[in-house]
Amino acid sequence: MEKSNAFDNTAIAFALKSDSELERAYFLFKMISNEPLVRIGTAVTNFAIKAHLPVQGLIRATVFDHFCGGVSEDDCMSVVDKMHDKSVHSVLDYSVEGKEEEAQFDSVLEKTMTLLEFADEKDAMPFSVFKPTGFGRFLIWQKKTEGTPLTPDEQAEWERIDDRFDTVCQKAYDCDVALLIDGEESWMQGAADDLVTKMMHKYNKEKAIVYNTLQLYRHDRQEYLQHLHEESKLHGFKIGVKIVRGAYMEKENERAKEKGYPTPICKDKHHTDQNFDTTMKYILENIQDISVFIGTHNEHSSYLAMQLMDALNIAKNDPRVWFGQLYGMSDHISFNQAAMGYNVAKYLPFGPVRDVMPYLIRRAEENTSVAGQTSRELNLLSQEKKRRKL
Repeated sequence: MEKSNAFDNTAIAFALKSDSELERAYFLFKMISNEPLVRIGTAVTNFAIKAHLPVQGLIRATVFDHFCGGVSEDDCMSVVDKMHDKSVHSVLDYSVEGKEEEAQFDSVLEKTMTLLEFADEKDAMPFSVFKPTGFGRFLIWQKKTEGTPLTPDEQAEWERIDDRFDTVCQKAYDCDVALLIDGEESWMQGAADDLVTKMMHKYNKEKAIVYNTLQLYRHDRQEYLQHLHEESKLHGFKIGVKIVRGAYMEKENERAKEKGYPTPICKDKHHTDQNFDTTMKYILENIQDISVFIGTHNEHSSYLAMQLMDALNIAKNDPRVWFGQLYGMSDHISFNQAAMGYNVAKYLPFGPVRDVMPYLIRRAEENTSVAGQTSRELNLLSQEKKRRKL
């Protein structure tokens, strides 16, 4: 497999973009490449939304439509169908964050159940997804992780969280749709790991339905997976994992420093990359026990996975191996991989414009801070613009 050109075909990468969408994407990444502009834009946007200024139309026409599928699941369907025509699947991600009320948690559960039914009826949607803090307060997760005793009221809250997890995992099992459970901050993740493992024991007997997320900027995650693997062999269940590099690095390092404990984060980008690749290799070598969703925008890791699959005689379309990227980013990886016959899914965030803003701001900031991410997107977009002119 030629490293140099596997993802270089911009005609395949941007086949779904009209000339005007291509121009918009180029303009957006050009803006995002300017760090002070992103900071100012973020502050202005936050203010405008809080002050209820009429900016939603502008946001919708630019950054929202580039990184999101729509405001509702029905609104996403044209994007889902268009991508599926190119063999790229969708993971509908209801990207509304930071809720604190029981009624809101019940409504997220309801939404997740609806999305599972939706996915059950569409080949284009092999996965559903939710965040643990969508089902219960962060503080409860944190206290459980730290081993702090819960008050009777908090214990009742925890039991409701447990029930919501069980309800949604049962539904995923009944619909035969794999369920990705996102990873969050390390100081709440221990309780989430335990609850997800409990669900794997129950629902992953024949194959992986329930997937935990490993954020591999944490240096302890490979060891965690190896322990989980031993447990799965002992108790006879399959493991499902989504592997990503991670999304809370600055927050993690700051908290560790502030509280005076060693940071759980790898010491630099090189060690994170190494941790990601060795964990991925471990999973692919144990594919009979572990199914994987490889969430990466990293070309090297994507090539490596493809080479390992080849060396280990794992078919390109083996249902236990999926590749995933975020909608609006790394189309050169997603669409070229899909064209080669690999299983590929795009995370497709959706929700009311104002509720999805924290997600969009994170995307803009991430593109600014990840070295080379924005320049790579710009480079590919300008290549495609030139190709079309010719």
